[in-house]
Amino acid sequence: MTTDLFRTPSISSQLLTALRAAVLFLVLCGLGYTGVATVLGGLLFPHQATGSLIERNGQIVGSRLVGQAFAGEAYFYGRPSAANYDPTATGGSNLAPSNPALRERAMGDSARIQAKEGVNADNIPVELLAASGAGLDPDISPAAARLQAPRVAAARGLPEQTVLAAIEQQVQGPQWGLFGQTRVNVLLLNLALDDLADNAKDHQ
Repeated sequence: MTTDLFRTPSISSQLLTALRAAVLFLVLCGLGYTGVATVLGGLLFPHQATGSLIERNGQIVGSRLVGQAFAGEAYFYGRPSAANYDPTATGGSNLAPSNPALRERAMGDSARIQAKEGVNADNIPVELLAASGAGLDPDISPAAARLQAPRVAAARGLPEQTVLAAIEQQVQGPQWGLFGQTRVNVLLLNLALDDLADNAKDHQ
C-alpha cells in the first residue's frame, strides 16, 4: 500500500510551489531589498545617492564622479575618453596596445599636448594619453595637473604659484588610505579656479 509519505507530488503541484517561491523572492529581493537600499542610501548618503551632482547658480554643472570635456586655455582637461564622455556609452575602446589605431590616437594626443603645454613627450603623464576602462574617469594625477598649470595661469592672468596652490588644495589621497592613487578631480579644480576669479571680481 502506498502511503502519502511516499507519494510523488503532481506536476501541477510542483509548478505551483515553484511559482509561489518565485513570486516570494521577486517581492523580497526585487522590491523589498532594492526599496530598503534606496531609502537608506538616500537618508545616509543623500549627495552620493543622487549622483554626486555639483550645482552652481542653480544649474547642474556636472558630477564629481563623471569626467567631462573642457575647452579653453583657462581650464584643465582630464583623460581621453573612448566613450566621448557620454555616460550612456561608457566603456573602453578594447583596442590592444599593439593596435595601429590606438597607437595613432595616442601619438596624436601626445603631439597635441606637447604643442599645447610646451613640453617633451617624455614629460607627459601616461593617463593623459590612455583612456580609463570606463572612459569617464574624473581624476588625473597631481603631476598631470601641474603640467597644465603654466598654461592655465597665463590664460587666467594669475601667478603660477596661485594655480599650483589651487591644485594642492584639490589633491585627494587614496580612499581610506588604502584604495586608489593620489589624484585631482578635474571638475572640482576648474570650479575652484572659477570661484577664485569670481571672488577677485567681487573685491575689485
